[in-house]
Amino acid sequence: MLDANLLRNDFDAVAARLSERGYVLDRVAYQALDQRRRAVLQEAEALKAERNRVSDEVGRLKRAKENADHLIAQQREVGDKLKALEAAEREVEGAFKDFLSGIPNPPHASVPAGRDEHANVETKRWGQIPAIVAPKDHVELGASLGILDLDRAAKLSGARFAVLRGQGAKLERALAALMLDRQTGAGYTEVIPPYLVNAESMYGTGQLPKFEQDLFKTPHGEGSLYLIPTAEVPVTNLYRDEILPAEALPMRHCAFTPCFRSEAGSYGRDTKGIIRQHQFHKVELVTFALADQAEAELERLTADAEAILEALELPYRRVLLCTGDMGFSSQKTYDLEVWLPSQNTYREISSCSWFGDFQARRANIRAKGKEGKPAFVHTLNGSGLAVGRTWVAILENHQQPDGSIRVPAALQPYMGADAIR
Repeated sequence: MLDANLLRNDFDAVAARLSERGYVLDRVAYQALDQRRRAVLQEAEALKAERNRVSDEVGRLKRAKENADHLIAQQREVGDKLKALEAAEREVEGAFKDFLSGIPNPPHASVPAGRDEHANVETKRWGQIPAIVAPKDHVELGASLGILDLDRAAKLSGARFAVLRGQGAKLERALAALMLDRQTGAGYTEVIPPYLVNAESMYGTGQLPKFEQDLFKTPHGEGSLYLIPTAEVPVTNLYRDEILPAEALPMRHCAFTPCFRSEAGSYGRDTKGIIRQHQFHKVELVTFALADQAEAELERLTADAEAILEALELPYRRVLLCTGDMGFSSQKTYDLEVWLPSQNTYREISSCSWFGDFQARRANIRAKGKEGKPAFVHTLNGSGLAVGRTWVAILENHQQPDGSIRVPAALQPYMGADAIR
């Protein structure tokens, strides 16, 4: 969420930055809401001041043993007005919060301007693209090896689900273990969070209210809980409404969880295989940092995700997303794209994002040093990595002429084998 003071003090600059994302900031709606909000708040403050003045006068008259009935009646009248105004105050504050909640994060100055992915900028390329004659895709490879069963998954749950069998299931488990071992070794504290969270948690990281259609929701008691779309949600919200000690930052966590996405806006895309699923596993990296630490933390977090791809001998590239291709809450994002031989192109396997204080302001996560006023922290996260897409990349990049899959050296201790046959 944006700082309301930014809009009030420099509306034009904020509007200009948001326009680079293709977002039009509604000046008329903002001014109407802001004026109404300030009018209600000013009236409330005036009434509170009047109530305090009358209360003091009532006390003075009673101490002097004088009649204060007329002031007591006035005191009741002011109290009734305040009660009526409290409802108006809640309404206008709610409307103002809803307005702010719908505004995306302005892009960082280092982000290239552009309307869509065609304006993204490649900043790094690693690895040798394998020379494979007539490469098979992961669906054909998985079926021929008996490790991927999409038909029975569809029988169980419908489209965009998968059953992994035998060495395919072991490969998924082995990848997750390798990723966690590498990231905890790099200084991340492992967390196993709940997979169902409340609406406040979804709001804190920016999924609600804008992206509710992409979430799975289930009734719970008198309310509802949401299946997490990524571990970013519960791990970031671990510290919602808390003040962290500044000396503890940066603080780095990793979490391996299932992720659930309805993909409401993506039907027709990546329908073949397991590139885009309703349920998948991911190792997520989440960092909390002070403002002056955050940009360096983005580079570190991205490098930590890249290290997994390099350990698995998977060719990839790093892409800096342009203003029109970033996520709603991000102010700067690197995508890591892994090479898929069957598609003859790079495909996203991780997004590493710096949110500034956008999420922390929504979730009320602050830090305070030994001296000074608490300030909102900066949050960052990225996939380290999406396990299912890594599974796909292993099969396709390491496929052999005899139909087997070579297991990279770093993964062999986890698989207990040098190949999947």
